[in-house]
Amino acid sequence: MQPPLVVQLQHFEISCVKDRAENITEAIRQPAYIVRAVRGPIQSFIHTEEVGALFLLVAAAAALVWINSPWSASYVDFWHIEISFDIHIFAISEDLRHLVNEGLMAVFFFVVGLEIKRELVHGELSTFRKAILPVVAAVGGMSAPAVIYVLFNYSGDYLVGWGIPMATDIAFAVGILALLGRRVPTELRVFLLGLAIVDDLGAIGVIAVFYTEAINWTNLGLGVGFFVAIALCVRFGIRSIGFYLVMCVVMWQFFLESGIHATLAGVLIAAIVPSKPDLLRRDYAAAVKNLLHDFRLAMANKNEEKAQTIVAQIENLSRGTEEPLERLEATIHPWVSFVVLPLFALANAAIVFDADTLSAALESQVTLGIALGLLIGNPTGILGLTWLAIKFGLAELPTGVGWRHILGVGFLAGIGFTVAIFIAGIAFNDPSVVDQAKLGVFAASLLAGAVGYLLLRTVGGRNPDLDSEL
Repeated sequence: MQPPLVVQLQHFEISCVKDRAENITEAIRQPAYIVRAVRGPIQSFIHTEEVGALFLLVAAAAALVWINSPWSASYVDFWHIEISFDIHIFAISEDLRHLVNEGLMAVFFFVVGLEIKRELVHGELSTFRKAILPVVAAVGGMSAPAVIYVLFNYSGDYLVGWGIPMATDIAFAVGILALLGRRVPTELRVFLLGLAIVDDLGAIGVIAVFYTEAINWTNLGLGVGFFVAIALCVRFGIRSIGFYLVMCVVMWQFFLESGIHATLAGVLIAAIVPSKPDLLRRDYAAAVKNLLHDFRLAMANKNEEKAQTIVAQIENLSRGTEEPLERLEATIHPWVSFVVLPLFALANAAIVFDADTLSAALESQVTLGIALGLLIGNPTGILGLTWLAIKFGLAELPTGVGWRHILGVGFLAGIGFTVAIFIAGIAFNDPSVVDQAKLGVFAASLLAGAVGYLLLRTVGGRNPDLDSEL
């Protein structure tokens, strides 16, 4: 994604240069630029999630078809292929599924961390007034499902799965909302995005605190040491992508060997990505003005080599006006949506649909607790705590949003899929119980998505004033 101020001078005509010079100065002076700079990443994020949801769905369907086909053995064999690296300080030996779940998913959580930081810096979580409603709604959407799960599993051996129904899949939730188009207000999309991001933050905390095994303090100390070193390099202005890539991979390895889930390394790195550009707009404007003057002289003297050098300088300056946080998110987010998450679904969504598996799931308290937690707990918790926040004057409903909209979003938040399956894989060691958990996630996600879509489609065109009281 190119920033609004990037100057692409592909032809060396003086008239073109003058036009672009005027556009640059005008863009910098216009207050609307600030609005575009903030809204642009959010719009790009939502669009990527919409299309990414389709890729995710196709990958999950492919996994289900593959594992239930005559070639199911090849599926198992493929994901158990062993991959080994041993390069001095960095050495690892894991099968493909573990590399996806602990390696590529670290990239996923890195992007989640960037999304959270963006919203905290200048998004829907940047002020108390903006943040309170999605935060309160997310707390309801996390706590109620966990309570419902515990009610079904408090006396058994599977209480550890209480974190599974807390998760909301942003890609599917935003994707379904996108299908409604203009039937729902834009403010509702922003509310859902803020809610889902807070939910992701809660899921990260749950994984870090409750799903960490015995800790190897030596490796954890080395991992933290590399993190501090990376933070200092950021602070001192080092901007080499290759350098940070090597440092982050080594840090990830130490976290992997420490017992703390390695994906959390991605969240920590995201927290220290700079959110301010290296070059202020006013400095950029002055520098480009001088360079454009030199460009005209170079063209007047037919010195195309110098003109090309000036073009490169302008492009470098333009990149400097981008926030590193925004640039990284725009670069990596499509890879996560179209590669990382589909690979995760392909590696983890497979369930053998035979009589024994389905019978065990129907009798399983794990399946029931997860399904009801997602399907009932999310809309109940979100609607309930949102109502309390409004009732006690802590917040107010977004413009154009009514209570039926909130209820519809509550059901969409019941689509757990990616993070729910991820937590199920680290909560349970028994593969049959993991399958029961996945079936609960699948069933509830399908029903929650359908109910949320139908509810919002029905109420989308109505005047929210008709249901402003609850």
